[in-house]
Amino acid sequence: MENSGVVKRTNGHLGVTEPISWSGPTEYDLIKTGELEKYLEGAGLYESREEAVCREEVLGKLDQIVKLWIKKVSKANGFNEQFVQEANAKIFTFGSYRLGVHGPGADIDILCVGPRYATREEDFFIQLHNMLFEMSEVTELHPIPDAYVPVMKFKLNGVSIDLLYAKLSLWIIPEDLDISHDSTLQNADEKTIRSLNGSRVTDQILRLVPNIQNFRTTLLCMRFWAKRRGVYSNVTGFLGGINWAILVAHICQLYPNAKPSMLVSRFFRVYAQWRWPAPILLCKIQEGTLGYPIWDPKRNFRDRLHHMPIITPAYPCMNSSYNVSSSTLHVMMEEFQRGDQISKAMEAGKADWDRLFEPYTFFEAYKNYLEIDITAENDSDLRNWKGWVESRLRTLILKIEKHTFGMLQCHPCPREFSDKSRTFHCCYFMGLQRKKGVPVPEGGGQFDIRVTVEGFKHSVSMYTKRKPGMEIRVSHLKGRNVPSFVWPSSPSKVVSRGRTSVRVRAVKAVEAVAKMADRFTDMQQLDEGTSTESTRSKRRKILYDKTEENGTQQGICSGSNIYIQDGGTIAPPSTPPTKEVITNAAGCSVEPSHTGKTVIQVRTPSGSYTQNGGAEELADLSLVWTPVKTTNNQRRPLRYLVLPVVSQISPSCNLLCGCLLYNLKLILSVTCCRVRLSTVFRSSGQT
Repeated sequence: MENSGVVKRTNGHLGVTEPISWSGPTEYDLIKTGELEKYLEGAGLYESREEAVCREEVLGKLDQIVKLWIKKVSKANGFNEQFVQEANAKIFTFGSYRLGVHGPGADIDILCVGPRYATREEDFFIQLHNMLFEMSEVTELHPIPDAYVPVMKFKLNGVSIDLLYAKLSLWIIPEDLDISHDSTLQNADEKTIRSLNGSRVTDQILRLVPNIQNFRTTLLCMRFWAKRRGVYSNVTGFLGGINWAILVAHICQLYPNAKPSMLVSRFFRVYAQWRWPAPILLCKIQEGTLGYPIWDPKRNFRDRLHHMPIITPAYPCMNSSYNVSSSTLHVMMEEFQRGDQISKAMEAGKADWDRLFEPYTFFEAYKNYLEIDITAENDSDLRNWKGWVESRLRTLILKIEKHTFGMLQCHPCPREFSDKSRTFHCCYFMGLQRKKGVPVPEGGGQFDIRVTVEGFKHSVSMYTKRKPGMEIRVSHLKGRNVPSFVWPSSPSKVVSRGRTSVRVRAVKAVEAVAKMADRFTDMQQLDEGTSTESTRSKRRKILYDKTEENGTQQGICSGSNIYIQDGGTIAPPSTPPTKEVITNAAGCSVEPSHTGKTVIQVRTPSGSYTQNGGAEELADLSLVWTPVKTTNNQRRPLRYLVLPVVSQISPSCNLLCGCLLYNLKLILSVTCCRVRLSTVFRSSGQT
């Protein structure tokens, strides 16, 4: 019989394909890895020694509980005293705890293996459940026998535990049992195979990576990144813990000698270019001799429909990411591409780890949302009802994609929200947007998904354990009408996926309007004061003001081009000014902290000159800077009236604000500039 626990090294490497690079770490990689480890530690991703000791004590306590339980089961089945004494059950950890990437407060995934006479339905979910229920140190006991992988959730001494059960064909469970051998699957039912699969896959992953410590640090980083960017949730169609572990292990195989900083960079580079649905394989798929079905798109039609196959390395090999839909794959690919861009910027010294781990604010990204609101009569009913609805959200995404022929994409938020003013209530949200590249038909091209939503509500209402008070409501929301309880108490600057948020765009629009008003006011004053050609040349000079923001030049001049906000350019006049005045003195009327700006001097009717709109007169026209004392209300009404208003705008009004500011910018450019603006553009060769 084949043993899938034995890893075969072919040609000196692990995995299916040859490594991309055998190169070891450079000095730069060592420095960046040290920075990454400090960042993860500062983010609180490592548990304390006291908590680690507590977890070990809990595992010892649970081991004693299941051994006592199986002896009671043996005695209840009428076995003699000697057999009862030899009866045994054994626990195995898997998941994040077994991989060594669990953080403070994380739950422990545990598999309980019992003999053939201990049933799941009666002995595990009834007798063991009753034993745990009577123990004072056990709280929040919640059995889920109808789940795809049946589980019993509870807390033991404050530590969260997800306990699975596998019934083997053995009469006696040996203490040195190795479940990595395929013989443990013999005569096992489907639920037992699924339960065993978690532990078997975890152990196999650790055998298939060239350096466990580098793998753990990289996986810890990628799990943290996925949670911050909102793509860590298997139930809503993204990826769960085992999926991310396989993806990271695959990168470790491709770069066996790389340090975590390089592995993170190569993770984004590889998967940003990956051609899905090409599968991710850590080893060759084993056919086995027990006849269990395996992932095989050549034989199984359903396997061909998977969007993002990530294949488990233990027999029977399965697709661990079957929940991924077309919409969620699109979201993850955008995130991989963003990560790749930031990684390259980090290598060039233009970004840091903060930029990579920047949290993604879901409610700034879309104009339309679906709200799935659920209620119940008590906390226990809400927990059961919530678990059922959450497990069905994926079907709503698939139905919307199907009924709109893939033209409407759904982005589920992987977390739940609750209104504190309501009891026994929670809700989920999905962002909706038209698929990129799909043309908008005449008349707006709206999508009518009311029938789809009603079908989803009907299927959810078929819950066999539904009780009075368990209600569900699905409604469409505009982005500006998102309820206030979804926002943090003190929202900060947010950047949405691949584009600046509406709030940031609104502030930038106001800044552009204010700068435009300042420039056009200066030009208007020059027109009123003088009309000589030499003064016109000086007037044009105000357009060539160098401004830097985060190391890049935006909206102003750079070299021979003037960069406007939308990325276009305006060429300078054919005769550039021959003399500039740039200084670091204060007092310019354009901005109180204005530094390095060109001086604007205007001739008054009396024949004297004023500087930057100031009240103090100059004896003669001069290009030498003379500080002028001004007040904040001097010729700056637009900037100082609009900016305070925008700072108070609520998130729900950001989109409307952006549109109004854009229109205001267009109106201002016409009314304030008048004929002078067209003259400047014509002189620079623009239409």
